[in-house]
Amino acid sequence: MIGSALLVAAVVLLPLTVIGLRRWLRQRGVARLRPAALALHEGERLTSTGVTAPGPQGTVSSGLAGTDCVWHGHEVLRHYWPLNRDGGDSAVRERACDSIADYTSEDLFGLVAEGADTEGERVFVDPADCEQRGAELCLQRLVGRPQPGVATVADDLLPRVKGRISGIFRGETIEFEYREWVIRPGRNVRVTGVPTVRDGQVVITAPEGGKLLIEPDVDTQAVRTPPRRTEAFSLTAAFTACTVAGAVLLALGLSVG
Repeated sequence: MIGSALLVAAVVLLPLTVIGLRRWLRQRGVARLRPAALALHEGERLTSTGVTAPGPQGTVSSGLAGTDCVWHGHEVLRHYWPLNRDGGDSAVRERACDSIADYTSEDLFGLVAEGADTEGERVFVDPADCEQRGAELCLQRLVGRPQPGVATVADDLLPRVKGRISGIFRGETIEFEYREWVIRPGRNVRVTGVPTVRDGQVVITAPEGGKLLIEPDVDTQAVRTPPRRTEAFSLTAAFTACTVAGAVLLALGLSVG
């Protein structure tokens, strides 16, 4: 009697076990950054963690420092003395600065699971409309304003600045500051965005009306056991136990009878 009840319980648990296993396998596919798994979540906001890999165009070079990377951005700051409004000789001037140029690359780069082949199957990240937190500062240089009769270091960075240089050039210029950030190949990153299928490739993009978030140098290891895995393993264990115990008890009952 108990054996029959356990077998009935196993039959009831079978579809639940199959559903639990399928859910876990889908979750694992997303965690392993498999394009087919991410394509099933097209249009949904997801957070994916992996290792940066070259994009369709390969590794790129940053605009100012020429560093090999998958993403780069730079900014130019103008430091100046504000105009002295009261004109008094005892007035204290405090230097100020304005951003006069700001650029970020928009080339696709790859994202793979840790330990996977960086030249193999990849999902891609479209960094257009992105916000990055923690990229590596690879260049920071101050270039002073030329002074009459004083030799100055040539400003070789200005011709490399991408995008338009603009702003209100108020006050007296002190110097220009160039800063550039990069994300190199093989760095751990966390990307929060929306998967979309583009020309047969899965690309993570910025959500509509929002920003794609890129966070370099994060831990790629899961901090806890995924809930779907626990659910799938629990159901599988319960189904197996009910089946085996039910079959054994039923066989014993038949042999005794």
